[in-house]
Amino acid sequence: MKIRFLLLPVFVLLVVSLNAQTNKEQFTIENYYKVKWGFAEEFIDLWKANHYPLLKKAIEKGDIITVDAEKPKLHSGEDTRWDFKVTIVFKDTKAAFDPDLTTPYKKQIYPNLDKLAKDEQHRFELLISHWDVMTEKIVLGNQ
Repeated sequence: MKIRFLLLPVFVLLVVSLNAQTNKEQFTIENYYKVKWGFAEEFIDLWKANHYPLLKKAIEKGDIITVDAEKPKLHSGEDTRWDFKVTIVFKDTKAAFDPDLTTPYKKQIYPNLDKLAKDEQHRFELLISHWDVMTEKIVLGNQ
């Protein structure tokens, strides 16, 4: 009985330590898109139809932890404007920088790859600019 009681804190410490290591390995990238005036909704619809299903497959496989999308409620000045932001948390840096991460899923999801390519070309024609920001959490206080 004493051995079990003594092993419990060790087990809890091990679980907490493994969880902390896993969180340190995760890698977050924010993708910002600035679209031609009046085309933001079309761009978002195309992204949701053509790119998001590929990211969902990567979530199912475990290479991506989460995908969140946002758009601003109010407009800003042209120099600071963005129309769509996607935050992707990858399981690690290897997954984040794998150029073929979603390639295997294209044939599974899209029977007509020519249509996908055409739709994706149109989506990028709507773009004015796109930039990625790699982020990391900052611990505030005793969090």
